[in-house]
Amino acid sequence: ARATQQAATMGRMHSKGKGISRSAKPYRRSAPSWLKTSASQVVEQIAKFAKKGMTPSQIGVALRDSHGIAQVKSVTGSKILRILKSQGVNPAVPEDLYCLIKKAVSVRKHLERNRKDRDAKFRLILIESRVHRLGRYYKKAGKLPPNWKYESATASAIVQ
Repeated sequence: ARATQQAATMGRMHSKGKGISRSAKPYRRSAPSWLKTSASQVVEQIAKFAKKGMTPSQIGVALRDSHGIAQVKSVTGSKILRILKSQGVNPAVPEDLYCLIKKAVSVRKHLERNRKDRDAKFRLILIESRVHRLGRYYKKAGKLPPNWKYESATASAIVQ
């Protein structure tokens, strides 16, 4: 028998996969010794990227690929979104919800051009049900105002 066992993972909402693929984070939680960037410089860089309109995950990718900062938390002690909140430039809508709304807007735009695409219509229903579910969660968690509501007519304004 195997000594280490994987905990049961939650399945996807609208597909079969259970997904055990994940990134391998370094064991040491401290900043690497070769990194010469200070925490204040990283915070400054994050604020600069946020002012350009980048999402937290885009900021993380840019820092990793261009500046050699693998984990912002190991350097600064706090995560990117927490740094953005302390700087007052955090996104109004959480990133995962924003991406789902963006996807729903693009599918709706596709449906305007291709009215007979039944599969796209079905997928739009699934996407919007995920938007509603995530919106309900974020309202309960206090990350969205209690009167926030997803409406397909005003969704394109959220996504610019």
